Amino acid sequence: MARTWHTIALLAPFLLPIAVEPPGARAQFHDEIPLADVLEVLVLDRHLVAIDAEGGGQTAVKLRLNENVLWTGSRGKVGVGITDQRLLAVATRSAAWQEADYQLTESPPASALLGDRVALVTTARRAIGFDGGSGNLVETPLGLRETVLAKRVGENAAVVVTDRRALGLSPTAGGFFPVDLQLTEKIESVQASANFVTITSDRRVLIFRSPTGTWEERLRTLR
Repeated sequence: MARTWHTIALLAPFLLPIAVEPPGARAQFHDEIPLADVLEVLVLDRHLVAIDAEGGGQTAVKLRLNENVLWTGSRGKVGVGITDQRLLAVATRSAAWQEADYQLTESPPASALLGDRVALVTTARRAIGFDGGSGNLVETPLGLRETVLAKRVGENAAVVVTDRRALGLSPTAGGFFPVDLQLTEKIESVQASANFVTITSDRRVLIFRSPTGTWEERLRTLR
């Protein structure tokens, strides 16, 4: 964490905002350190059950006829279940599981990437995120022949990088926030920390700030 803040401090004089801050963008996390796991996901008697150690109680969803659970996972305040028919996600203090059915010919993902308050899944057609702050699933379609190059998840931030754009996911601002990549721009590295995503290309450094849902950039000096 200290290393990330040191990097941001060095870049600060050169950072250029490239997105308008959404309403409520000043909100900050009060507990930015990694959270203890307070949610457990179990498959019990044809139900997917989330056991909530923070809010107490259980949140269950019944499996459909002939529906099979392929993968489950939980971390921090979020939990995800992947079946052969749909994607299911839940957060602590949620009243119900959120779900997204697969589209025609869309194959189930093999697994989900989990942070403390975010979860990320991609298919050949969509990027699907779970916002543990509001407890909602959010998604954005992938374009024709748009290729996913990288996926990363930190405690409170996530990103999908394709050959056309980067999609930052924030549980505070809520939803995906895109930034376009330049033609023939080459991605060198993608990193996600507690509240930041850093993408380094051969032309610039892009930084996504999860608390505000905004992207900033620093142009690199070409030699």
